[in-house]
Amino acid sequence: MRDQLDQFLAHLASERKLSANTTSAYRTDLEQFISFVADRGHDSWHSLQRDDVIAFLIFLKERRYATSTLARRTAAVKSFCDFLVRSKVIEADPTADLDSPRVDRTPPLAISVVQVDELLELPLRSSGPEALRDKAMLELLYSTGMRVSELVALDLDDVNLEAECVRCSGRNKERQLPISVSTVTALEEYLDIARPQLARGSRHVDSALFLNHRGKRLTRQGFWLILKRYAKDLDIHDLTPHTLRHSFATHMLANGADLRSVQQLLGHASISTTQIYQQVGQVAAGEKRQRVVSVED
Repeated sequence: MRDQLDQFLAHLASERKLSANTTSAYRTDLEQFISFVADRGHDSWHSLQRDDVIAFLIFLKERRYATSTLARRTAAVKSFCDFLVRSKVIEADPTADLDSPRVDRTPPLAISVVQVDELLELPLRSSGPEALRDKAMLELLYSTGMRVSELVALDLDDVNLEAECVRCSGRNKERQLPISVSTVTALEEYLDIARPQLARGSRHVDSALFLNHRGKRLTRQGFWLILKRYAKDLDIHDLTPHTLRHSFATHMLANGADLRSVQQLLGHASISTTQIYQQVGQVAAGEKRQRVVSVED
């Protein structure tokens, strides 16, 4: 049964071009489904029935999973079963007439401009290469609105300080993102002073833009831990890397940026995904910030 799961995940990565993070989420959801149906006595997908899928969804609801989690796992199972049918592993789709739970789309969390300023100044309270690195990372994340996975995937040659832009390889396609003057300054200080010091901790030269204390590419988990420490200092308990992405979009729109331009900067496939930031734009209305990259309408 897991052979088909591996084939499905490979299909998601190669054919549908889904990110590694999305593929990993599918694996987590479907491994739970496999364990559940195995406990019900199934040793192959040929015997899978609609009742098994319904029982799995009831199992999730009884354990009080969030509606968003239920919807995601339902979608994962439906997509997987469709793959099994198209691969001729099973004849009929047991999820064909099942609806996914409705998830009310809530506005994303965005922190205020003042809080962003405080966050960006926190690294300067410390000394050492890590402080300059953290300053550059936070400036870049907020200046561009890129995802944290895109941030840690950046290489040295992705940054063009003279042109004041960075090349970002996102989920859908590569995009060139303008960066603010303050971000350019932070990156220059990091590249000139901090990165050479961090690189000494590694025997091999790494092409990664941002390095950890061992001289290797900083990971998503590593960045999370760094941000968590700063969030504690600011007493913002729900601050995540995506919060800065949300804040970037919200502040851009609040300052009059065109919705389509913000969509392109964020790399959203659909403009409806970007429109949700208009719901929280009123929170930041009237707040001005020079660090936000201006975009002409």
